[in-house]
Amino acid sequence: MRWLRNVRLPEPEPGSHGSSRRWRVGVGVGDNDHVAAVAPIPAGSHASGEDWRGDWLSPAGVDLQINGGLGLAFPELVPDDLPRLRELLALLWDDGVEAICPTLVTCAVAPLRQALEVLALARAEHRPGRCRLLGAHLEGPFLAPERRGAHPLEHLAAPDPAALEQRIGGFRGGPEADIALMTLAPELEGANAVIAALGERNVVVSLGHSTADEAQAAQAYASGVAMVTHAFNAMPDMHRRAPGPVAAAAFRGDVALGLIADGVHVAPTMAVLLQRLAPEQVVIVSDALAPYGLAEGVHRWDQRPLIVKGGSCRLEDGTLAGVTLPLLEGVVRLARWSGAPGRAIAAATVLPRRVLGERRAVPDLLIGRPLGELLRWHEGPDGLRWQRAA
Repeated sequence: MRWLRNVRLPEPEPGSHGSSRRWRVGVGVGDNDHVAAVAPIPAGSHASGEDWRGDWLSPAGVDLQINGGLGLAFPELVPDDLPRLRELLALLWDDGVEAICPTLVTCAVAPLRQALEVLALARAEHRPGRCRLLGAHLEGPFLAPERRGAHPLEHLAAPDPAALEQRIGGFRGGPEADIALMTLAPELEGANAVIAALGERNVVVSLGHSTADEAQAAQAYASGVAMVTHAFNAMPDMHRRAPGPVAAAAFRGDVALGLIADGVHVAPTMAVLLQRLAPEQVVIVSDALAPYGLAEGVHRWDQRPLIVKGGSCRLEDGTLAGVTLPLLEGVVRLARWSGAPGRAIAAATVLPRRVLGERRAVPDLLIGRPLGELLRWHEGPDGLRWQRAA
């Protein structure tokens, strides 16, 4: 077995710091190039092995909110799209993403069910060198009309177990099944019954596109809502006299906070403050749309023009709809703004797994994995950069 020394692990824990030596470890790699051991290195130790000089070793990224790519919009999938979907999964792997929750924004019932069927076909044919398809993230249709953003008004629906069954009846819930996540507005009448039904199906519920105030959000979290979708966007803001759903989640301490770390959806200062406030809760998502992987210009969102410029996607009226930036670009940007690269790495590689129920510590996430499936992160004069660890 060979050893890598002076390796750092991602640090979501409060009080940890990117330069902390207590997170430096030795990593033992077996003859098959799989991680066999992760062992602490005492301060002042002169252990032998390849010196990583404080580079980080992490799992690859997990994206809980991505709407498509290479021209494919996940809610519009049909069986003929499978070849291009395979290409997209290969692109995501090349971009350092190991798994995604393909996100289906609000649409009609028939296309939604068809998309879930196509995703099930693709999930069953997973191959090495492709990103894995986890259960889908249904973003809608139980959203507040006033906070719908780019979601089409005509396909929104009132929360109701029968309406839920109409959409997902016959599909399985769970991280590795058909549906892993659902975003809804918990303040809407009927939402409590839907939240309970989703919990019975092992589907994580996220607050989003919502008018919920602090009290309504706190009640939703107590009822089982475990995440906030794209924090600060399409919801009441954080105000000194009206803290809102993001503050309620941070105050509670166990609700994940999805963050689009592009610097447009949330200003860099606010992104850093949020992570300092809730270091174990902030989860970076890409919110990438169908033009991800394509050139900028005019594309489309359903039948509406979608203008892509500088990595941002907007409708003709200026409504911000998403991005085309890779997930790990969010890590690079958040690390640059915050000066805490370990936390930024954890926010896209470790903490998304916790949202879906993974409870193993970081060393246990690494042991048994081929180095080629893991990421090595180096901080240099040009900022944080990543590559495959082998």
